[in-house]
Amino acid sequence: MKKALIFYGGWDGHEPEKVSTRFKAILEKNGFEVDCKAGVECLADKDKLVTYDLIVPCFTGGVLPREYEQNVSYAVGQGVGMAGCHGGMCDSFRNSTEWQFITGGQWVSHPGGDGVNYKVNIHRGTSPIVEGIEDFDVTSEHYYLHIDPSVEVLASTRFPLVNFYHAANKPIDMPVAWTKYWGIGRVFYCSLGHHDDVFDNSPSAQILMERGMLWAADGKEYAKKNNLDPSKYFNTAKMY
Repeated sequence: MKKALIFYGGWDGHEPEKVSTRFKAILEKNGFEVDCKAGVECLADKDKLVTYDLIVPCFTGGVLPREYEQNVSYAVGQGVGMAGCHGGMCDSFRNSTEWQFITGGQWVSHPGGDGVNYKVNIHRGTSPIVEGIEDFDVTSEHYYLHIDPSVEVLASTRFPLVNFYHAANKPIDMPVAWTKYWGIGRVFYCSLGHHDDVFDNSPSAQILMERGMLWAADGKEYAKKNNLDPSKYFNTAKMY
């Protein structure tokens, strides 16, 4: 049986406990044993973290002790997947640059605030995660992120829709969902999920999250079957 850790907290406006409860139910439906913890203290034990197949952060803002950041980095690098959404993963721990390096992006703005209607454009053929999903509409925050150029973009949205300082630049396609790797670990992110009900109002968003979590959680098993060596990606002399 696969094991997942969901940890939640930070800014209450993103409804971290409700979103965590939703993700816990999704994973349990798929046969996972799930530990759901409030706060970041569950990241203190590196040896415990590496026993999981998946880590799901639902924590906006906050402070991540350097030791905990290194523990997460090590665990994911060893093959533990990580998957999350919205500010619960890419507006977490703003002073933790390695966290941002792992996740692949960082929120910087949502012009127009909540209630912006926009289209999510699926990049067909990029991944089994998006197979069969059509473009869909969302009414929520329209996330503008700074992105790691190494990510594999699975879905995007067009900017600008709301007039703001960024509108002086050319129109761009902003990633909404992506995958990347950290060592031999798989990382998935989706920017949807400002409130828990976004997943009810736009069911395709929940499908993306479910598939993304399952994909990330398969990384450890894939690495074992294919004899992938995590040690080749890490050099303590260069990093710390």
